[in-house]
Amino acid sequence: MSRLCRHITFAVLSGWMPLAVAQSAPVAASAEEAAQFSRCMASLKPAAAAAGVNAATFERHAMHITPDMSVLPLLNRQPEFSTPLWDYLAMLVDARRVREGRERLVTHADVLRRVQARYGVDPATVVAVWGVESDYGQNFGQRSLQQSLGTLACFGRRQAFFRSELFEVLKIIQRGDVAPAELKGSWAGAFGHTQFMPSTYNRIAVDFDGDGRRDLVGSIPDALASTANYLLRSGWRSGQPWGYEVRLPRGFNVALAGRTQRKPLGQWQAMGIVRVDGKPMGLPADTRAAVLAPTGVNGPAFIVFKNYDAIYSYNAAESYALAIALLANALRGEPGLVQAWPTDDPGLGRDERMELQRLLLARGHDIGKVDGMLGRASREAISREQARLGWPQDGRAGTKLLKALREGR
Repeated sequence: MSRLCRHITFAVLSGWMPLAVAQSAPVAASAEEAAQFSRCMASLKPAAAAAGVNAATFERHAMHITPDMSVLPLLNRQPEFSTPLWDYLAMLVDARRVREGRERLVTHADVLRRVQARYGVDPATVVAVWGVESDYGQNFGQRSLQQSLGTLACFGRRQAFFRSELFEVLKIIQRGDVAPAELKGSWAGAFGHTQFMPSTYNRIAVDFDGDGRRDLVGSIPDALASTANYLLRSGWRSGQPWGYEVRLPRGFNVALAGRTQRKPLGQWQAMGIVRVDGKPMGLPADTRAAVLAPTGVNGPAFIVFKNYDAIYSYNAAESYALAIALLANALRGEPGLVQAWPTDDPGLGRDERMELQRLLLARGHDIGKVDGMLGRASREAISREQARLGWPQDGRAGTKLLKALREGR
């Protein structure tokens, strides 16, 4: 998978990046850029053929596309905000995503049972990936993959990477798995219910509904099974937990924490690490495990096993892996974290963000649609309210501001 597309997926779903930026209309190239693009695409024909793309497919689906120059600023864009982990998780593991995920567990129970029987991955984990990646299919992204990948193959950084992905998406078209018009996704090329890059799709996607096509756009069974197949290939061990929230002993050396700093489970237990719920670990003492303390010894800590690594491989980021793991726990009906995050101003879920937007509108701020997506207008309104209250003006939506506006302050 690509971290580029993972960043844009979270940015769009959470509202940290304005939709106007993330899903802006294509920007036409200048005459000089258009000519450069035509020369570039023509020069790619031999490499495409060597990669398995026939001449007819390349001519029809690559030679006649036009570049979309609006993707280039996104390639180089730095995040507008440094997102605290508690804000990230508040957005991705919120009440709405849990509620809708449980509905999907019921609606697709038969498919998920069969997926688990074949790949060994439990339904809650598969659905959690689906929820974080595309909000259960409600947000695929709207950019043409051929156009975005073609543009990035010829302009900007990492052209070799995007050329390879362009060839991979052309092979999807060539096989007839997905119609060209349905190949829409993020600016970086991820698409479908669980946002596979084209190369990942071609390696790992499966035809689970038996219609002869691997379709992660139109077939939920294919998408869920392909996700489970990805996790299995990444080392998923059936029947084992991803990990547990734990209590660290007093004086624990936080330098020992980190996903790659593995020790036998028994060694961690000998240091005094125990589950916060008091239950046994339930795994052999020689099981390799790591301890995570993502916000230091004053925040929640976790002991994680091989299945956490499989989740992590889907997107190499601790915050992402924790979001999947904790959402899966919530979908199973397990209690939330015992230890609070080290902040006096926790983040907001989408329902709370919508309430905040309604309160901002009531105060005369022109923020547009109430949708829980905190774009530029909402953040500017938040900054003005923070200034009025005499607070630091960072445009961040937290529980303190929501409480103040609820109270009419």
